[in-house]
Amino acid sequence: MTTRSARTAPRAHRRTLLLGLLATATLPLLQGCFPVVATGVGAGAAMVSDRRTSGTYVEDEAIEWKAGSRISEHFGSNTHVNVTSYNRNVLLTGEVPNDNARAEVERLVAGVPNVKGTINELVVGPTSALTARGNDTLITSNVKARMVDAQTVPAHNVKVVTEANVVYLLGLVTRTEADAAAEVARTSQGVRKVVRVFEYISDEEARRLDNPTGAKR
Repeated sequence: MTTRSARTAPRAHRRTLLLGLLATATLPLLQGCFPVVATGVGAGAAMVSDRRTSGTYVEDEAIEWKAGSRISEHFGSNTHVNVTSYNRNVLLTGEVPNDNARAEVERLVAGVPNVKGTINELVVGPTSALTARGNDTLITSNVKARMVDAQTVPAHNVKVVTEANVVYLLGLVTRTEADAAAEVARTSQGVRKVVRVFEYISDEEARRLDNPTGAKR
């Protein structure tokens, strides 16, 4: 006989995972004021089940902070650039005033220690309004929540970034997982386009990373 607690355990687990993912989604908003505190809390909550090694996770956090600082020092408030590092590959989204600034931002980021590659999705144009950025944050939270609810996507291994209603998906995933994540994002409210920035791994590699033997790498 199945007890009530046994039946409700998966649901409780999903709620816990959802809260953690939504908290992580808000970190870009917090990091501007409390970079050290926000990064520490996010790392402690998310590192346990991440497919990246602990060292790579910390490197990604450092890359984002150093790259953001370089861009801010060089351009001040003349650009709006979001830096997202996953497995040392850096996604650049946002707006810059001209093509020269677009190339310069990429050059600055590529020079940050430990950066393996850059994906430059910067748009030449006026900086986005705060209302638009708030809407992008809501879209990110909704996509993450739907991934948790769907249970067909390893939501803790998919990073979601939204810029101008375009959703970018990062992570170490299998082809099947990527397709499932992209479908959830594509059918989410307010999403204009989905861009895959995944690194693909085999089913065998995914199982190995999800069930490591011994200590965290």
